[in-house]
Amino acid sequence: MSNPQLPQPINYIADEWSECRTIPDAWNLDPNTGRPVHRAVTTGPDDVERALRHAERAYGFERWDDAASEERAAVIERAADVVESRIEDIARTDALTSGVPIAKARMVAQFLPHRIRSSAADLRAIPRRTALEAGGRDVRLYKVPWGPAAVLTPWNGPSFIPAAKMVSALAAGCPVILKPSEHAPSSAQIIVECFVKAGLPDGALQLVHGAGDVGAAITGDHRVKIVSFTGGPNAGRAIARAAAEDFKVLQLELGGNNPALVLDDADIDVAADGILDGMTKLNGQWCEGPGKVLAHKSLVEPLLESLLDRIARIGIGHSLDENTQLGPISNAPHFATLQSRIEGLRAHGGTIHQPAELPALDGFFLSPTVASGVDASMATAELFGPLVSLHAVESDEDALRVANANPSGLDAYVFGGDLDRAIEVGSRVRSGEVRVNGAKIADLADGSAQSFWGASGIGGHAPGESVRVFCGDRVVGVDSPDLPL
Repeated sequence: MSNPQLPQPINYIADEWSECRTIPDAWNLDPNTGRPVHRAVTTGPDDVERALRHAERAYGFERWDDAASEERAAVIERAADVVESRIEDIARTDALTSGVPIAKARMVAQFLPHRIRSSAADLRAIPRRTALEAGGRDVRLYKVPWGPAAVLTPWNGPSFIPAAKMVSALAAGCPVILKPSEHAPSSAQIIVECFVKAGLPDGALQLVHGAGDVGAAITGDHRVKIVSFTGGPNAGRAIARAAAEDFKVLQLELGGNNPALVLDDADIDVAADGILDGMTKLNGQWCEGPGKVLAHKSLVEPLLESLLDRIARIGIGHSLDENTQLGPISNAPHFATLQSRIEGLRAHGGTIHQPAELPALDGFFLSPTVASGVDASMATAELFGPLVSLHAVESDEDALRVANANPSGLDAYVFGGDLDRAIEVGSRVRSGEVRVNGAKIADLADGSAQSFWGASGIGGHAPGESVRVFCGDRVVGVDSPDLPL
């Protein structure tokens, strides 16, 4: 397969496209081959300042009325139409930056127009003004956008996460400064191109490229009023510290090591299929994937055997090959992190099982890995790849104790034959969402509401609520001398 190239990333600042600074001797690499796909880029302080000034100017009272809301909804729907015309471009770019196989990247890309249109529908459904019960007085609750929003997105969902976050902020009326991961800038750029083509209002959306220093310059600035970030816990803590200076609104999704509890009545095939699906979906590079598997001691050996049998049959290959089932790890730094996590588990007494056959390519390929025999208290780091640790537990109570000793706070899994029992056990795991006998990405139901608990972040996800995150409440009404106090 020939070495693919991606366009050089460029910024979109103050309603114009502009060149980024290139970083000397630094390249973004094709994870399949380790070869360059484009020069690594960043954004200089002057351009960051221009973006911040423009976002501040774009935030004004005239953008909050019903006419402006309808204008935004129409633009969002046009943007969805443009995105729909570029599904294949988006899928191919996602596959070349995240390493996710093209067939699976295409499925994610095909869902994008629906996700974007849902924000337009939410915008029309959320009342900007609601009359409150106030004893006959005229009191109204207004939904008001917080202000300029910094949206920082990771490399594992290179098109979907930028699209979902920024469309929610745009629907609310927040001017957006989007900074995608430096490891996956190209997919976000296509999404921005689609929104620009749809005819955004002046100042509604800006795109800046770069690493953590650019993100810190934006999120720490007093003109930014809300920050939405998906990424690692260290960056999340830095953002939270900076935000404390002027009490910004935060939505931080930081991940964790998600437990999978395999109860003593679990069907081995169901458990093995679900765990393997979860640990290989998006190449295991999703923050809700299973991490530590806590299996009843009677099931550890048959579960390990079933997992390894399935792993040995997985077709690992180039992410642009239509037949590939599992692609490479997205980038060299994360590949090194995963290798370090595996060596850490080995150092704690783990046996490392890696039965899959790797392709004859010079990319960042890794067999799905099971580490067995490690004390569960030593397996707490987020793995974020096709890697799980397997631990024996004595009982449901023992599994819950281990799962909640270092809670991920984000997601968890329970596998069991008695569904009522499995759901009851799941309700006791300290996690925002618990899946029973499966590992799908989609929300469990239309009314699902997933909070981020503890170290997994601040805020949460809920269908129909994404636009509300970027709005604050304001009450305006007639006061009364008859009220107490």
